[in-house]
Amino acid sequence: MTAVAAQEQQRQRQGTASAQSPTDPAEERDDGVSPPVSPRITVIGTGYLGATHAICMAVLGFEVLGVDVDETKIRRLGEGEVPFFEPGLPPLLAKATDSGRLRFTTSFEEAAEFGDIHFICVGTPQQQGSDAADLRYVDSAVSALAPHLRRPALVVGKSTVPVGTATRLTELVRSLAPAGDQVELAWNPEFLREGYAVDDTIRPDRLVFGVASARAEERLRAAFAPVIASGTPVVVTDLTTAELVKVAANSFLATKISYINAMAEICEATGGDVHSLASALAYDDRIGGRFLKPGLGFGGGCLPKDIRAFVHRAEELGVGRAVTFLREVDAINKRRRSRTVDLIRELAGGDLTGVRVAALGAAFKPHSDDIRDAPALDVARALHRSGAHVTVVDPEATDNARRAHPELRYATDAISAATGADVVALLTEWPQFQEIDPHLMGSVVTHRRMVDARDALDATAWREAGWTCRALGRP
Repeated sequence: MTAVAAQEQQRQRQGTASAQSPTDPAEERDDGVSPPVSPRITVIGTGYLGATHAICMAVLGFEVLGVDVDETKIRRLGEGEVPFFEPGLPPLLAKATDSGRLRFTTSFEEAAEFGDIHFICVGTPQQQGSDAADLRYVDSAVSALAPHLRRPALVVGKSTVPVGTATRLTELVRSLAPAGDQVELAWNPEFLREGYAVDDTIRPDRLVFGVASARAEERLRAAFAPVIASGTPVVVTDLTTAELVKVAANSFLATKISYINAMAEICEATGGDVHSLASALAYDDRIGGRFLKPGLGFGGGCLPKDIRAFVHRAEELGVGRAVTFLREVDAINKRRRSRTVDLIRELAGGDLTGVRVAALGAAFKPHSDDIRDAPALDVARALHRSGAHVTVVDPEATDNARRAHPELRYATDAISAATGADVVALLTEWPQFQEIDPHLMGSVVTHRRMVDARDALDATAWREAGWTCRALGRP
């Protein structure tokens, strides 16, 4: 008898039916052992989304099996190492594995035998040479799992995909699975913010269930019972709408960010102050202040590629004109990067050749080591191509940046990076950078020139310390 089969037999003896809602993991029996819960969950793909989802679901009280084809990643997670930076996740991994509720494997056969609900959490990057989403990893995960599904199961997509993908995958799963129509497919889009992923998983602002049957909804409610019990609202809809929710949300956020940065362009041309403009707009309840922050713009592994893929898919469907504005949203975002380079060039006297620049930040946002489409690194690379000597520093993303861009120089701390600098540029608004003493940094630079591309510093304090400060959208 296999280990999985033995566990299943023990679970049946304990009377834990697969349709039973999970018990609150915070409530333990007097003997200190959490009661068994169901359904059992597998998470296919253990990158940022998958590892976070697997760990948090195990902490919530579920039996979870993480699955990946990358043996190194599986080994590291099994040894208690989170292979990326996310605040609060390492101790939760230790808690989940120590409880016995979380294991990792490379076997899809084991996953099919183990799980009642299978979450697909693999990446959907932008295709090389195209704006379209690359679905090879989603297709591969489903194709590897489905032939082993010999009993009723629910396959749940969490990855961000073009609309219509779920319908296509439903047909694929049922054509490959021995259980046939007893295997259903649902879509449950994720809304994680890097740096806040644990809270967004355990205490999300909403859950979206895209389902094709009442049974699929019932299973998803069982899988998220502790989250729902805490008061999280649930939106139940069809597969197509569930796919659209994520890309629509990302497109809206990107539009809001690019809107205020478009206003920054106007302010720069007219002498206005975009920061004051944003503050005035934020008082309008219809607009609100969230994401209405001028600066270097958005990046990362979601917003840029998701809005491009959304436009591409809309054009395939013949409704491209409805989202044409998103191309300008993308263009505005890219212009903020080139404008930051222009500001640094202006401060340096008009020529970047030989200018020493300290670039504070490499990650696309603070509290992350993610450098995908990072505005900070885009600026650093553009400065380097223009002849500047660029030294980059980041609290968490330096190793990733060095591997991707070895042509740049790197430092271990901000003061070292700024030593001898002609211009300092704040490119990622880490708290550590915002707390820098301008007098201390001023003592090591060659020229006290600061470009605050994130509008995150106290400009008055820096100017009082003798710095010339420039920020996007400000006089």
